[in-house]
Amino acid sequence: MRKGTFMELCDLLSPALNRQNTKMRAALTVEKRVAIALWKLAMPDSYRSVGNQFGVGKSTVRAAVMQVAKAITELLLPKVVTLGNVQVIVDGFAAMGFPNCGGTKDGTHIPILAPDHQGSQYINCQGYFSMVLQALVDHKGRFTNINVGWPGRVHDARVFRNTSLFKWLQQGIYFPDQKITVGDVDMPIVILGDPAYPLMPWLMKPYTGSLDSSQELFNYRLSKCRMVVEYAFGHLKAHWHTLLTRSDLSQTNIPIVIAACCVLHNLCESKGEMFMVGWEVEANHLATDYTQPDTRAIRRAHQEALCIREALKTSLF
Repeated sequence: MRKGTFMELCDLLSPALNRQNTKMRAALTVEKRVAIALWKLAMPDSYRSVGNQFGVGKSTVRAAVMQVAKAITELLLPKVVTLGNVQVIVDGFAAMGFPNCGGTKDGTHIPILAPDHQGSQYINCQGYFSMVLQALVDHKGRFTNINVGWPGRVHDARVFRNTSLFKWLQQGIYFPDQKITVGDVDMPIVILGDPAYPLMPWLMKPYTGSLDSSQELFNYRLSKCRMVVEYAFGHLKAHWHTLLTRSDLSQTNIPIVIAACCVLHNLCESKGEMFMVGWEVEANHLATDYTQPDTRAIRRAHQEALCIREALKTSLF
């Protein structure tokens, strides 16, 4: 990130990171602590290597990473990973071809070392230990809601059903009550998901099986909008390589670091920070040992949701 963004980040975190000097040693400045943490999160370097880079010990690097990550999640997460202007998001997805859409949802697996307890629960269907990050993303690829911490063995649909987001959407309180009429049915603001998720009146997912031309067009429009969540995960991991290597942090601390990286992603995206294609190439290379599990499944559909999807398909066609 540019110096201006870095200094702004340091100012925002300073209330939680300022430390007093002691008789034994001078405290690290906020700027140095943040720089150490960002370097460790962004580079696949060891604690010793990062320590040598900044002239500090391994334990100092480890402490700085968690101090900064906790400060980010406590001070910035509620302000930065938030829904924002719903109408702007709806208009953004409408410009991509899908009406009355408030976001697109997906999950990704973050590799971890084998946990001390209940390790088998963290082995996903690709055979490695992981923790699930599920996110809702706006039309610009910024996270508007995240859930992190579920073991890799748990299916995406089950993770989603146990989130606050699912409850809010089910109760109709997450988005404004803004319906449009499609054909002869009312359609609320919806989110888009893949076949792993249940078809609901507020969640549209693609048709599966043998498709006619109208269903193919519907799937194309939905898929085009869902590319933004793939973009978001791709940029997240390309910026913050710590998410591509097996973390040696505790089960309690890993979700904090993942959430902090999501905040930093939104910050960089909103500030228009540079992104180089080479970073994603390097990230893809680092991720070759950790293929994302295929969680697709045919889920039972809500009857009202079927009516909305059919009306949408006809309207788009």
